Amino acid sequence: MSLKFIVKQILRLQRYNLFNYLYNVIITVTMKKVFLVLASALVLWGCYKDNTPVRQADWLERTAGFQDKYELEQLVVLSRHNIRTPMVGKGSVLTRLTNPAYQWFQWEDPASHLTDKGERLEANMGAFFHEWLQNEDFIGRYNANPASYRFYANAKQRCQKTARTFADAVLPGSNPEVEMKVAFDTMDPVFNPQITKLSAGFAEKAQQEVFALMGNLNAGATYQFSLIEDIIDIAHSPAYPDTTSFAQFPSAIGYKVNAEPYMTGGLKMACSVADALVLQYYEEPDARKAAFGHELQEVDWTDVALVVARYQDALFSPYSVAVNVAHPLLQTMLSELQMKDRCFSFLCGHDSNIGSVLASLEAVPYELPQSIEKKVPIGSKIIVEKFKAKDGTEYADLWFVYASTTQLREERKMSYSYPPMAVRLRLNGLNENADGLYLLSDVEQRFSKAIKAYDAI
Repeated sequence: MSLKFIVKQILRLQRYNLFNYLYNVIITVTMKKVFLVLASALVLWGCYKDNTPVRQADWLERTAGFQDKYELEQLVVLSRHNIRTPMVGKGSVLTRLTNPAYQWFQWEDPASHLTDKGERLEANMGAFFHEWLQNEDFIGRYNANPASYRFYANAKQRCQKTARTFADAVLPGSNPEVEMKVAFDTMDPVFNPQITKLSAGFAEKAQQEVFALMGNLNAGATYQFSLIEDIIDIAHSPAYPDTTSFAQFPSAIGYKVNAEPYMTGGLKMACSVADALVLQYYEEPDARKAAFGHELQEVDWTDVALVVARYQDALFSPYSVAVNVAHPLLQTMLSELQMKDRCFSFLCGHDSNIGSVLASLEAVPYELPQSIEKKVPIGSKIIVEKFKAKDGTEYADLWFVYASTTQLREERKMSYSYPPMAVRLRLNGLNENADGLYLLSDVEQRFSKAIKAYDAI
């Protein structure tokens, strides 16, 4: 075992507050004991992470007396589709960059389609929502007025099937309509994160915003590139020696009207591999097999997933880009929020939709615990809750709801007593009341601000 390897492990553990402990040990014991301590710490850490129960979320418990002060009137949900197959198939970049001795997961479905496991996981999430909505008497409202619910998804197979599965689990036996506005398996303009305005100077401004947010795209992912290259053994791949590292290809972003922002270079290449690895980890029960025989810890899988998040952030999170690509979806969400008699709206799209909407609303940066995907996990949802106080004042609360990595990998059932994870979303510049709620008018104005920003492009 090399000293370089030990140092790398120590740097990883530093993120989980074990560094100080290990440092004290290192200066008092022999290197042989250090090896034992490191191994023990990693085992204990892994056991702790695997067995930590999912805490019942604050958005269900609330504060003492909350239910006496507020009535939940409406929910607007923006969801990412659940587990899909990789975007690239056989003979793709995955084959060219991976040691031929390694076998990628054998997917049964075409590229980018929702898997059977993804369908089952979405049913689990829908079953939780069913129980929650029953507790809030939303199911009774639907029976009285079917128009009070709306299910609308992008026409891509993975989105339509996710929404269909969720709707059937939320309202079993009711067979509610799932709207599809364009031809099946094509992109609905509402969910298509495309640039629809490209004024003079837009590209330059957007690229300046990307650099301000992320710096050099490749330099910020140097460690993650190296990790992924080791996992796929790029040094023994068909692409070697022409391709020795993702970092050898400079990354750049471009913009075209009526097209998604696009990227060239190493980060895009690494993202294709990282995306397939993360999906393989969710689908393959054997974690070591999912890593091609490597013993990866959760921190390693988090680093792999970070490459996908970095790619998505670079393309869709700069404010000028976000308000451009999210414009029709922001309009739809605001319309739903203001729809009279609507009590539940479910909109299903992609991680790019969630990322651009949150950037447009100027959400405070966040990280999601118990997930290797720290920004927009597979199947995750933004929830906007509308409340009415006793004096008639309307408030809003925003939450990011998602299944933990353990819930995804093990297909754990969800219920009101064993819910998905949830993290409260905050919006820069808005004031909350004593119960953590925003005035609904303030949230609506934030939507309107982002919508008007598009007009100014």
